[in-house]
Amino acid sequence: MSAATAAALLGLAGLLSAAAVLLGHRLVVVTVRGVSMAPAYRDGDRVLVRRTARPTRGQVLVVERPAVHTRWPSRPLPAGAGARAVGRRQWLIKRLAALPGDPVPEPMLSASPFARPRPPRVPEPMLSAPPLARPGPPRVPAGSLVLLGDNPQHSVDSRHFGFYPADRVLGTVVRPLRPARTRGQLRSASPRRPGPPAG
Repeated sequence: MSAATAAALLGLAGLLSAAAVLLGHRLVVVTVRGVSMAPAYRDGDRVLVRRTARPTRGQVLVVERPAVHTRWPSRPLPAGAGARAVGRRQWLIKRLAALPGDPVPEPMLSASPFARPRPPRVPEPMLSAPPLARPGPPRVPAGSLVLLGDNPQHSVDSRHFGFYPADRVLGTVVRPLRPARTRGQLRSASPRRPGPPAG
């Protein structure tokens, strides 16, 4: 995928807006932009994110937006980073589909360029080997995650950029919040402190 194509796709991927509120160093309020997580989270929804939570399979995460090119532009965000550092990064919202050691989910396997290769031709004596001796399904490597959007037609996720580095996770979504228009103190248009964009 070219850099221009990747950038265009990421623009539709459900970025969280840069307008967010950092509550101490543990909680962040972010506004969802895009439809990659619909119907669970829609454009304009606000969510509370816990930065220190250890994610489990099926949870929704806010993660740093992957670089369009081969290298990340900066080091992973330190755990104790303040509002300014968080606000300088761009973030995505995706569901955690697989952890290190889990089998790679089928949506990722069937997506190009991760299509499952044809099984190698096995010599006859190998066919009678016990099941444990045969190669199993591919597994998620250590330090990596598989992230998928709930709305696959409008999501750029592990099907496009591969395994995701676990050290690029901002936190887990704790719960949705009421719309900003009903909570003046958390308006996304004018937060008290800058925060992250995500999608």
